[in-house]
Amino acid sequence: MAQDRLANAFTRLREDGRKAFVAYLCAGDPNLDATVECVVALAEAGVDVVELGFPYSDPMADGPAIQLACDRALKAGATVSKVLAAVRRIRERTQVPIVAFTYANPVLAYGPERFAADAAAAGVDGVLPLDLPPEEGPEILSALRVAGLATVCLVAPTTTQERRRLLGAATGGFLYYICRMGTTGERADLPEDLAEQVAALRAATSAPVCIGFGISSPEQAAAAARQGDGVVVGSHLVRLIERHAADPALPRLLGERAAAIAAAVHAA
Repeated sequence: MAQDRLANAFTRLREDGRKAFVAYLCAGDPNLDATVECVVALAEAGVDVVELGFPYSDPMADGPAIQLACDRALKAGATVSKVLAAVRRIRERTQVPIVAFTYANPVLAYGPERFAADAAAAGVDGVLPLDLPPEEGPEILSALRVAGLATVCLVAPTTTQERRRLLGAATGGFLYYICRMGTTGERADLPEDLAEQVAALRAATSAPVCIGFGISSPEQAAAAARQGDGVVVGSHLVRLIERHAADPALPRLLGERAAAIAAAVHAA
């Protein structure tokens, strides 16, 4: 099944005593050819899972960096079908697990069953439906699971323990802990209650817990990794892509930065 790559990655990391580095980028920013090269560079740099954002015109959970990346990708012509075609090209060169990070509307517009089947066929391993709680949109979640795709759930600091148990049972691959309220974006420090929150999550689920939202340096990534099972870095890498969008060396530069974060996470 498609999600085996994702499950196997966390199994290997656990057996090796290492934490996971999950890297986000927005597909199509600055263009889909660059996305293919950047994902390959991330995999070669030691990234354990790639979270591939499907660009959307109203990314309400995202801060300015990813909002602008979505806008650039859409203006460059990215569509769901073109992103999936890029995933097929990526799969010719790397088997790094890929989680599609998407809002519900693009999936509904494409058709849930068609999206699930095409995503699995392209080589996607899991889907993080950002604005779709497990009890909503059953036609989407059912289609994803029938296609063998893991459905990754989000948990916030304000989520009750009862609901954390529900989300932990529903998640596939890993549980994504949003470590601060608000939107995505780089922050100067980690929340003071991070250790307490992750301990509560571990009491509610056996799923790996990956911490994201606001992590912007190798030092922060290492500190977060010491608390959870993995770390998600997005806006920090997206800003690097924005700065070097016209530079042919973009994949190499992205890979160098990712390698520094990967080393910090793996050593935590």
